[in-house]
Amino acid sequence: RALQAVEREAQMLREAMTDAGARQGAAPVIEPWDWRYWAEKVRVARYAVDDAEVKPYFQLDRVVQAAFECAGRLFGLTFTHQPAFPVYHPDVKAYEVKDASGLAVGVFLQDNFARSSKRSGAWMSSLRWQNRNAPETAGGVGSELPIILNNNNFAKGAPGAPTLLGLDDVRTLFHEFGHGLHGLLSNVTYDRLSGTQVLRDFVELPSQLFEHWAQEREVLKRHAVHWQTGQAIPDDLIERIERARRFNQGYETVRYTASALVDMAVHAMPQPPQDLCAFEAQMLQDAGLPHGVGLNHRLVHFQHLFSSAGYAAGYYVYLWAEVLDADAYDAFLEAGHAFDPQVAAALRKFIYGSGNSLEPGVAFANFRGRAPKVEPMLRKKGLIEA
Repeated sequence: RALQAVEREAQMLREAMTDAGARQGAAPVIEPWDWRYWAEKVRVARYAVDDAEVKPYFQLDRVVQAAFECAGRLFGLTFTHQPAFPVYHPDVKAYEVKDASGLAVGVFLQDNFARSSKRSGAWMSSLRWQNRNAPETAGGVGSELPIILNNNNFAKGAPGAPTLLGLDDVRTLFHEFGHGLHGLLSNVTYDRLSGTQVLRDFVELPSQLFEHWAQEREVLKRHAVHWQTGQAIPDDLIERIERARRFNQGYETVRYTASALVDMAVHAMPQPPQDLCAFEAQMLQDAGLPHGVGLNHRLVHFQHLFSSAGYAAGYYVYLWAEVLDADAYDAFLEAGHAFDPQVAAALRKFIYGSGNSLEPGVAFANFRGRAPKVEPMLRKKGLIEA
């Protein structure tokens, strides 16, 4: 399905290149370095969505509150800012997290802004894992609540102006907050099984799943409010964003798949390939990739594989998580509401709360009542009809 879609997308890009006079004479050939440039041209022309129009509706503080409110509606959590809690930098905000009954769940720290002393990217860390096996001074064991940190690298707004987020930034914030909830909602005995300390096949499910609520129309209409006019995001813009989200998904899916195949192949070799470029080219040819697609990461800078052992022979987990998160979110759609309480209770128990105390396949089956299906992911990407 993705290969068929990428051929259609390539034709759209060739037409755009021809219309712009970018190639003279013969039919234009798309090189890997051309694709994203021309795809963005087509996306803007077809769907009229760009960050200049979108960002005024996404103030950082309101997006944070949207994430907190979604966690409240799903899991009964409240996040109360505690300025007196010690933090390591003035940019960091600390929140006390409680459940619906008022019991403490943990502490959540959010470090949202870029600065020179901070590495790039976005990530979740744990300063303390939830557990019920902590040694006590008087003997015996007791419980410890989690302390969870989210790091982002957003550009701080000018003095007197709010920090505004693009669509990718909004998705990143919800993604990392999904990891954070995985840590906060953990309900296990041993800290080594707590939170995100799960198999790589499973670790991206809670984070990618939570991204879905950032796209919910109900959430957008409530929290995506123009910072100057106070007007809610228009329905027309929401619809254009939804259509644009499905654009170029053949390309994105094929690139991820190709990179995962290269990852698997290189880790299956007893000796490293002598010529990395030739090795990559042969892999792409064997996989049947169109010329202009390429890889997400060339081997010489594929940090996922070589900066640590975490994703070695495991880059596929992002695609697998897309299968899982789309199928998991379908449980809410089938129930008729994005915040269905019964589905949310099962989600908390088996996905966000079980840590590594359950085998991932068992945890998902306990939540969904069956093994995962690929069709929801294909529909989400627009690769099959909804």
